Amino acid sequence: MSVHWVVVYRAANSLEAHCLKGLLESDNISVKLTGENLSSAAGELPANVVEVGLWVDASDVAQATVILQHYEQQQLGEEWQCRHCNEINEAQFEVCWQCGCDPSESE
Repeated sequence: MSVHWVVVYRAANSLEAHCLKGLLESDNISVKLTGENLSSAAGELPANVVEVGLWVDASDVAQATVILQHYEQQQLGEEWQCRHCNEINEAQFEVCWQCGCDPSESE
């Protein structure tokens, strides 16, 4: 069976890309990175050209998207509402401080 790779995220740099790769791989999602070597051309190319692409198998896109949205939410400092108890949590909480529910787990 062949793998159909789909880009799910464009990281600003190689460090962010490898951190996210590890995050996805910890949930058993295979990740391929592209564009890492372009960072040596930074300053010569537009900023969006040197971004590092994170690619996953098409069958893992939904799961990867949930994980990456959670990552972005934490980066933006947005509050989130627990699906289990409806408590409002600040962005730094990885689980609900009221009931301990993990926001990335489906019900």
